Amino acid sequence: MHTGTKRKKMKKSGFLSRMRKKSGKRIINTKRKKKRFQINLS
Repeated sequence: MHTGTKRKKMKKSGFLSRMRKKSGKRIINTKRKKKRFQINLS
């Protein structure tokens, strides 16, 4: 259980560092757009 929480924290910190970078923001934005597009299709 303890190692699992550590991994989650590492994932979160990686996500935040990606958000700070412009290239990371672009990747996250494209993911969001894809999700929205799928919702619109259904």
